[in-house]
Amino acid sequence: QVLLVESGGGLVQPGGSLRLSCAASGFIDGHYVMSWYRQAPGKERELVAYSMSVGGKIRYVDSVKDRFRISRDNATNMSLQMNDLKPDDTAVYYCGARHSSYNYIPDHWGQGTQVTVSS
Repeated sequence: QVLLVESGGGLVQPGGSLRLSCAASGFIDGHYVMSWYRQAPGKERELVAYSMSVGGKIRYVDSVKDRFRISRDNATNMSLQMNDLKPDDTAVYYCGARHSSYNYIPDHWGQGTQVTVSS
């Protein structure tokens, strides 16, 4: 059974930084796409970034690509460094995973961690 646990959320002022982490367990091998999604109040959950373990492809959505950095220490640990945070970044951030070489849409989710950007 795959389990994803996020940590690192909190309250930060505009322009500040936060680092989110996701620890996975239960992976059957190293071929998982891991991703970050977020959901703001009243909005749908949206992709933030993903990292493919096969081939190393990383993709960011346009709104974060110059400010956020995804990294994977190994096949099961992932982090998201978020810099120059804006109020629009306020959301619950979710770690996702899928056993695939190319499909980044998760079929496993963490419980989410709240990020609030406010002065």
